[in-house]
Amino acid sequence: MARIAFILLCHKNPDAIVQQAQQLTAAGDYIAIHFDASADAEDFATIQTVLVDNPNVVFAKRRIKCGWGEWSLVQATLHAVEAAVEAFPRASHFYMVSGDCMPIKSAQYAHQFLDQHDRDFIESYDFFDSDWIKTGFREERLIYRHHFNERTQKKRFYTSLALQQKFGITRDTPKGVQIMIGSQWWCLRRRTVEALLDFTRARKDVMRFFRTTWIPDETFFQTLVRHLVPGNEIENRTLTFLMFTDYGMPVTFYNDHYDLLLGQSGLFARKISAEAANLRSELGALYVSDRTDFVITDEGRRLFQFLTGRGRIGRRFTPRFWERETTLGRNRELLIVACKKWHVAKRLAAGIRAHTDIPAVDYLFSEDATPLPDLGGIETTVQKRGRHRRAFLRMLFDHNKSDRLVICLDTADIELMRDFFSDRADVRLLEIACEFDDDYLAGHAKRVGLAGAQSSDATVARLLPTIRNDILHERDSIRDADFVGASRISETATVAENAAALAQFLRVDMDTACVLAETPHLFVD
Repeated sequence: MARIAFILLCHKNPDAIVQQAQQLTAAGDYIAIHFDASADAEDFATIQTVLVDNPNVVFAKRRIKCGWGEWSLVQATLHAVEAAVEAFPRASHFYMVSGDCMPIKSAQYAHQFLDQHDRDFIESYDFFDSDWIKTGFREERLIYRHHFNERTQKKRFYTSLALQQKFGITRDTPKGVQIMIGSQWWCLRRRTVEALLDFTRARKDVMRFFRTTWIPDETFFQTLVRHLVPGNEIENRTLTFLMFTDYGMPVTFYNDHYDLLLGQSGLFARKISAEAANLRSELGALYVSDRTDFVITDEGRRLFQFLTGRGRIGRRFTPRFWERETTLGRNRELLIVACKKWHVAKRLAAGIRAHTDIPAVDYLFSEDATPLPDLGGIETTVQKRGRHRRAFLRMLFDHNKSDRLVICLDTADIELMRDFFSDRADVRLLEIACEFDDDYLAGHAKRVGLAGAQSSDATVARLLPTIRNDILHERDSIRDADFVGASRISETATVAENAAALAQFLRVDMDTACVLAETPHLFVD
C-alpha cells in the first residue's frame, strides 16, 4: 500500500500548520516541514513543541531564508526531501504541498490511486516551445544570471539584467539536459526522488545553472524528472487541483466549495482560503475517512471559465451583487436574541418593535414563513438566507434604514453566532434562559420529528433525558464561547434583574427596559 511523505514549505500561521500536519499524518502518512528561517522564531518553536511527539513528522535539518522566484525555494524543498527520505523509509511517494493545500479525497482513495498508477505526476512542458508562460520573462529566466530578487531588490535586479543585455553576456543551458517547465505541485515516486538526489550530487554544473535561474521552482524538478525518468512513466499533470484567473492569480476556494472540490480528479486542492475554517475541517475529516465513492465530474475549470466569461469577477464562483462586501459594516449593531423557546423570543421581539425604534426580526434563519420585505429573491428560503447570511443582513439593515437590527436565533445556531461575532460590526448577544418541563420537551420532540403523533408515552419518556441534555449542551456551548458583552435574562430572575440585562443589551434607558421585562406572558408556554 502506498504511503505518502508530504513536503511542506511554510512561513506563517503555526496553528494551521499543526492542524495540517495532524490531519495528514492521522491516516498513516508522513510530512517533512521546512519553516522559513526569516519567519517568526516563536512560531517555529510552537510548531516543534506541538509536533515533537508525532513520529510521522520531521523537520528539515537546515532552515534557510526563502524568497519568491529565488533558488532558495528549491533548496528548501531539497532540504525537506532529504529529511523525508532519511526519516521515512516506508514512504513510497513524495508529494509537494503548501499551507494553502488540502486533500479533496480520502487517504484510502489516494493510496489506492497511487498503487494503481505506477508513475510520476508532474507537469513538464518544453520551456522554449510551449506557451506555459503567459506573461513576463521567458528565455530571460535562463540565459541571464539572476543574483538579486526582483521583488525585494528591484533596482539591482534590473540593473544587472540591463548590463548583461548591453554587453551580450549570456549562457547556454546545461549540456544533455532539456529544460522543462510546469507547476511546482508534484507527486514523485521514491525511486525518482532518490535518483534526483543522486543527480544533484553528481551534476554540479546543473546545480550552478539553476542557482542563478529566475523562478527555478517551475523548472528544476520538471527538468530533472523528465531527464531521469522514461516518458511512459510520467503523467504530465499535477494531482493538485488549482486554477488561475486571467491575471495569473490563483483562484481561492471557500466554505461553499466543498462539493465542487470533491468532484475534481485531483487528490488535493489549492488554494484554500485561510478563513474557510469549516472547509478545512471538513476536508481534514474527509482524509481520514474510508470514503472512496467519489463521482469525478471535473467541471471546476469549465464552470469558472463560463462564469468569468460573462462579466463576473470569479471570486467564489460568481458573486451576486449582494456579495461584494464580506462584512456587515463597522458602524452597525447586530443584536442577537438566542432562545430555545421560539414563542418567548418572538414576544420579546414584538415588544422591542413596539417600544423602541430598533427593527426586530423573528427566526429568519429557521422559519421560511418569517415576515420579510422583498429583497430581490435572497429572502425567499431559509437556505438562501443562510448561504448568503451577511449579505442578507446587510440588505435588511439598508431596507430598514437603520444601523441597528435585532434578530432571533435558536440556541442550536452556535456556528451562526460565532460567524457573526467574527464580523467587524458591533455584535451583542442576549440569551433567554427558560425552564423546560417534561410536557414541553415531549412537544419539542414531536415538533422536530424525534417522535411522532402516535409514539407511545414510554418511547417519548426514553427520549426526554437525551433532549434535555442536548438543550443544556447548547446552553453551555453559548456560555463556553464567551461572547464579549453577552447578556442574559431568565425565567427565574426578577423583573429588575432582567431589565438591567435588557438595558445593557439594547442600550436603552431603564424605563424602556422595565417595560420590556414586564412583557405580558413573556415566559408563558
